[in-house]
Amino acid sequence: MTALVHNLVLFGRVLRGLGLEVNPGRINDAVDALGHVPVGARADFRHALRCLLVRRREDLGLFDEAFDVFWRKPAQGSSARDLRAMGERRRVRPPRFGPAPHRGEPVGRDGHGENGPPKREGWPILRATVTYSPSEALRHKDFGALTAAEAAEVEKMVGEIAWRPGERRGRRAKAARGPIVDLRRTLRRSLRHGGEVLAWESRRRQPRPRPLVVLADVSGSMERYTRMLLLFLFALAAGLERRAEVFLFGTRLTRVTRQIRGRDPEGALREVARAVPDWSGGTRIGEVLGAFNRGWARRVLGGGAVVLLISDGWDRGDPGILSAEVARLQRTCHRLVWLNPLLAAPEYEPLARGMRAALPYVDDFLPVHDVASLEALAARLESLGDRRPDRRQHVRGVVPARPAGEERTDEHA
Repeated sequence: MTALVHNLVLFGRVLRGLGLEVNPGRINDAVDALGHVPVGARADFRHALRCLLVRRREDLGLFDEAFDVFWRKPAQGSSARDLRAMGERRRVRPPRFGPAPHRGEPVGRDGHGENGPPKREGWPILRATVTYSPSEALRHKDFGALTAAEAAEVEKMVGEIAWRPGERRGRRAKAARGPIVDLRRTLRRSLRHGGEVLAWESRRRQPRPRPLVVLADVSGSMERYTRMLLLFLFALAAGLERRAEVFLFGTRLTRVTRQIRGRDPEGALREVARAVPDWSGGTRIGEVLGAFNRGWARRVLGGGAVVLLISDGWDRGDPGILSAEVARLQRTCHRLVWLNPLLAAPEYEPLARGMRAALPYVDDFLPVHDVASLEALAARLESLGDRRPDRRQHVRGVVPARPAGEERTDEHA
């Protein structure tokens, strides 16, 4: 037993020489563990020492290599030089990045110039190279072109986006340095000095997060984006401090705020599918927005709400009705953001009747087709100011004229 303890102390010195954080207290714990772990069971002995002597995950490989070399049988042919070699590999200085070869300079097999890397005593030279990143590629891949495996990875990336909409100034004020004089606290403090006011107490209105209302199109033309956008709405509702109101529409409006909240995204999608009667059908955006303005606007647009309208703009209804209802929706909210998955295409132009009728009354017209666009949307919402955007150029009830010779009708998939 004494020889085993001696070897255990020597093993701790070896690990400490290799750069692991092994102190006498950890060695004492390892010695105590010998009374509970049989030394003959090599795997149990190895795992016990790993748990007690290794703190960082990146040191596990070095520990395993040192364990195999130190606790070996003499007949295996290893020598003490193996431990010294491991120590020399570990005790190196921080790396430096050398300059890339000049244009036109021959490149050797090792990737350096013809003369090889610059000679610097004791400093290893690393070359900075550009490598392929599948996560970065998925950030810019269209939702409609994802495979099943890529969609699973994108779902995780969407769930990691932090959503913090802009704040608004609340009505309630709390004790703080501010422009509002707090007479009640001032008089209460003055009683300590016989009614003499020595300092004026003040209050300040506390900021509150803005409400968020989402109106999402689930018609046939949006079918290839529907699943990923619903997962985006699930992540959005789960990541907000204040509850987001979510509505889905095709030819009619359906409130799914309760169904979209929960811990299981797949269960939430099934609940939403049961609640929406007009899934993958036609679209009548003007009639749907009229129903929202009459039945829900006063209930959910209070407190300077931000409205996200997700649709490709294909509409089978009357453009005049759509124009009037979008204008009314814009006047009742703090900011109206239209998210169109087709906007990312370089050749896209808002020529559809519905999109042309609504666009003059939209504050922000943004794409929503990949993870990068969702991240940009999160940053845009976080940077919203306290004032409404300038809307003086918008004329109520006026539909922009169609260019001469243009005839276009909207048909659904």
